[in-house]
Amino acid sequence: MKRFHRPGATTYLVMVILALCGAMALLAQRTGPITDAPRRVPGPTAPSSDSREQLPPIETRQRQEAPADAVVFTTETNLVTVDIAVVDNQGNFIPKIPQGNFQILEEGVPQQIIKFGQSEAPMTVCLLIEFSNLFQSYWTETWYQTLTATYGFVDTLRPEDWVAVVAYDLRPEILSDFTQDRRETQEALARLRIAGYSESNLFDALAEMCTRMKDIEGRKSIVVIASGMDTFSKLTYGKTREIVQEAGVTVYAIGLMQALREWYDSRGYMGSIQRMDFLQADNQMRTFAKETGGMSFFPRFYGEFPSIYQAIHYSMRNQYSAIYSPTNQKKDGTWRKIKVRLVDPKTNKDLRIVNEKGKSIKYQVLAKAGYQAPNEVE
Repeated sequence: MKRFHRPGATTYLVMVILALCGAMALLAQRTGPITDAPRRVPGPTAPSSDSREQLPPIETRQRQEAPADAVVFTTETNLVTVDIAVVDNQGNFIPKIPQGNFQILEEGVPQQIIKFGQSEAPMTVCLLIEFSNLFQSYWTETWYQTLTATYGFVDTLRPEDWVAVVAYDLRPEILSDFTQDRRETQEALARLRIAGYSESNLFDALAEMCTRMKDIEGRKSIVVIASGMDTFSKLTYGKTREIVQEAGVTVYAIGLMQALREWYDSRGYMGSIQRMDFLQADNQMRTFAKETGGMSFFPRFYGEFPSIYQAIHYSMRNQYSAIYSPTNQKKDGTWRKIKVRLVDPKTNKDLRIVNEKGKSIKYQVLAKAGYQAPNEVE
């Protein structure tokens, strides 16, 4: 991908100084002097092809005990669990919707919900952060935005939540395994100083984290903070989608560089190829989030971040859980599409939700797009 033309020297210098000042102040406030933090030192050569197998597992977190009223996916009995979030156009969770208003369609066929509930449970979250010289070394503003998004989200977590921190460039690096100790998380974030490579292998990193989290019980999510670009992954976009869908992990995506991209584009520094690359990157992030029942955000201003954190917070923590036994009991390993609707059971039309003044509320139903049917045991 071609590099962008840079603005004039004076403009660039002002941008760098302002961003560096803000970043240094932020880091000093949270992690102490920058000289005290360990650094990620780039290696002289790319890692070997088998280095992926040498990574420590990101599954040392103790298994969560599921709440008594929680539902889980059980392959042996061919049951399917669907976590559902219903949010308004401000990202606020809408509670107290009766079970009778939920309709689950599998391949267009209505399914009978056999267990249903609403609960607020601790979150298991992997922060997957793009930290690559592809952009960070050229645009200090991108580095500062990455840190702002990461630290800001961590501040919304509760003591009982589990969180892991993973940074990726050429390959993912586990900076801290799942922990409830916020000091470990802060120490991991403090290592985001110097990017190692000028690659951004989103597909490989996301697929690997989904695979590692697949067997963790309870609610689990990956928050991707990235540009959405992929430069050198071994996995294709299509294969990554399959792995993400099968893992049962909800993906929330926060896209970076929106304002900076617009600034460059308005001044003619972006060509049609670069513009298309970024549009494709945004679409990839949206798709990963939508197909797993998550949400995607592409902020242009720092003032948007608090509302983004709130939307993710409500969507992750407050959910409806529905379990059904599919009418198609074949264990053929096929992909089954799921659609969740809110309906008026009398008319089977979309449910109308109103506020205290009787005005209709626009809402969105968030749920995974489907699941992989189990294979017949040989």
